[in-house]
Amino acid sequence: MKFAALLAAGCVLLGLAAPAMAQTPTDTWTHAFTMQGQPKYGPDYTHFDYVNPDAPKTGTVRMGAMGGFDTFNPILPKGEPAGGIGLLYETLMTPSLDEPNTYYGLLAESLKIAPDYGSVIFRIDPAARWNDGVPVSAEDVVWSFTKLTELNPDRKQYYINVTRAEVTAPGEVTFTFDQTGNRELPLILGQLIVLPQHWWEGTDAAGKPRDIANSTLEPPLGSGPYELTNFDAGRTLTFSRVPDYWGLNQPTQVGTNNFDTYKIEYFLDLTVQFEAFKGDQFDWWWENTARRWATGFDFPAVKEGRIVLELFPQDYNGNGIGLGFVPNLRREKFQDQRVREALNYAFDFEELSKTLFFGQYARIDSYYFGLPFRSSGLPEGEELEILTSIKDLLPERVFTTPYTNPVSGTPQKLRANLRTALGLLTEAGYSLDGNRLVDANGQQLAFEILLNGPTIEPVAQNLVTNLAQIGVAATLRTVDSPQYINRLRSFDYDVIYTGWTQSFSLGNEQRFFFGSSTANEQGSQNYAGIADPGVDALIDKLVLADDRTTQEAISRALDRVLLAHHFIVPSYSLRNSRIARWDRFSHPDPLPEFSSAFPTIWWWDEAKATKTGGAS
Repeated sequence: MKFAALLAAGCVLLGLAAPAMAQTPTDTWTHAFTMQGQPKYGPDYTHFDYVNPDAPKTGTVRMGAMGGFDTFNPILPKGEPAGGIGLLYETLMTPSLDEPNTYYGLLAESLKIAPDYGSVIFRIDPAARWNDGVPVSAEDVVWSFTKLTELNPDRKQYYINVTRAEVTAPGEVTFTFDQTGNRELPLILGQLIVLPQHWWEGTDAAGKPRDIANSTLEPPLGSGPYELTNFDAGRTLTFSRVPDYWGLNQPTQVGTNNFDTYKIEYFLDLTVQFEAFKGDQFDWWWENTARRWATGFDFPAVKEGRIVLELFPQDYNGNGIGLGFVPNLRREKFQDQRVREALNYAFDFEELSKTLFFGQYARIDSYYFGLPFRSSGLPEGEELEILTSIKDLLPERVFTTPYTNPVSGTPQKLRANLRTALGLLTEAGYSLDGNRLVDANGQQLAFEILLNGPTIEPVAQNLVTNLAQIGVAATLRTVDSPQYINRLRSFDYDVIYTGWTQSFSLGNEQRFFFGSSTANEQGSQNYAGIADPGVDALIDKLVLADDRTTQEAISRALDRVLLAHHFIVPSYSLRNSRIARWDRFSHPDPLPEFSSAFPTIWWWDEAKATKTGGAS
């Protein structure tokens, strides 16, 4: 539902269940768009309630990141874009963080939706400026959309229903769709990142023409609140606040971007990165390991209160997740559903919970884990009617067998689950040859689990060890971020550990995740290579749903069908962000319901910084 991968950290997809779908008026100019109910903020609002409009604008925030970067071009499907691009570039609209699926004008001051949802017009704010003083234009928007869909296959797929983008009046751009009734399309067009055509079609300091089709490490021109003022390729980035930023008093921006300087430092090793945090080389640590959270923060800065530990549920209030080991169905061995199902019987979550997770996680049993419309039990009511309407496209077990994960945790339960796994693999045509599970040609069932860094290695090893007991030769391969990204984009893997962040209002993005049209579209997030007519039919129904109750019923049905095909070995989730931070900052109280919003709405607190010492 959003082009989040290249924008600044802290933006989330939002939404809550509501009795009706979008109530945004059509055929009239409006300052906001919502998928549900009415916008909280009227056309005369001056700022969001959750910000401090008087927050001091001073100080430095330092962030840490894994990997590196090799380009400042934000739209190409290759390379590793620098973090913080969202500090430079802006979108037509931007979300509020205290209400569901609601976007307010940023570069666009207003929008007008056709009565049949067959098109949308955005009117550019006449105050919007690039940071060289040139106005942001409707032509910039059309050019950005054209280049994005021309050069980036996954964005072309994401915007596949947009047939035309054109300037239809001074300062106005119209997007025309190939269908009517798709109420999410205005929202996803509002998320469009806008680039300066005049800069990208100009020349650099050496007089060489720039080329949007190629990577670059020339600091780019943006319209956002920061500019890139210094960098060390692949290692560090320094952004400085633009003092005459055009949007300083724009309602969505008041009380945000309060730091004079925003730095990002990259690391190639997570242990080294953690030691750097402990050594006060950056300010904010998002913990992704249960063991370290339970045992790794027993050091002086924590005991002295200079580092604060805190859980933030807000970061998960507005989204759900599907996460786990994803077999690549483009490999023949995984095209048999019984092989995929067998893998789940070999994963002993309960043992990991005791020995590795310190009881902090819950097992995922849905592609929409954490959302109210996840499937459960057997289908009934409207969900059953929807599934029955496409019954010929679905496995029978969708109607007869509720999805549950196998439960292990003891040697006896694990042995029973491995016997079940072996039975499924035998049905799929494999047999034991000594201690090897082989196919009819005597080839052992073998595959590689590709990982991006060492964090998941102990978890994956559980699966590898248990599969070895039934003759399956699974191996682990951990690679660096650039290699992982390249292999991910080209689907060059057997199994990966990954997932999908989901919003409260599912829609067009489900095609990008699970639709046949993206199964072989390199760069898409259809990691499993799903090309299933039943899944496609449900996604089509979901996109065109005009009633919230129906949308939720379709979402439950889609979840149920995806689970029935065993496209993933579900892993685990914690519905809180585990955060350690150097105590130099303050934030509004309360924080917005749907994000901790660091550092966007936080600010430098001189008194705390003096007490904490260190960075300035």
